[in-house]
Amino acid sequence: MAALPNFLPVDEAARKYGLDLSRLHSLIEAGKIRAGIIAGETIVSEDEVRDEAVEQKVLGKEDLPEYQKYAYLMGVGVGINQAAKKYGIAYTTLYQWYQRGLIKKIGQEGQKVLLDEQDVAYCVEMYRKNGSKGKRIFNSSGVLYIRRRGV
Repeated sequence: MAALPNFLPVDEAARKYGLDLSRLHSLIEAGKIRAGIIAGETIVSEDEVRDEAVEQKVLGKEDLPEYQKYAYLMGVGVGINQAAKKYGIAYTTLYQWYQRGLIKKIGQEGQKVLLDEQDVAYCVEMYRKNGSKGKRIFNSSGVLYIRRRGV
């Protein structure tokens, strides 16, 4: 079964994602965010509100639930080669994410670069969900690159 979109009351979505309520209403009116009314209360698509918050730089990757679920790995060092084997992803892909600043370096053992495993796990999960070879999936702040949907 396909994943169904989550909807939130508009005031809760504004509070959760740090957006101005009037801005959210204008996005609804412009058709950029899907909305509906249930029992007299306006609801909005959580994914679309989150995308808007990310686009406005209200949220960074550290604020996303997908990143926070790997909090237990924060500060754990893993070598690039070791991470590539552990997560089943190409060494070059991990190295490019590291070079772009998507994955933090937390140390070094000789010539071995140690990456923050929380960043690695997050990037790999997002890549598996949304990426494919040669497709841009992260913006400069490490959150998913938002492709404009037709309105």
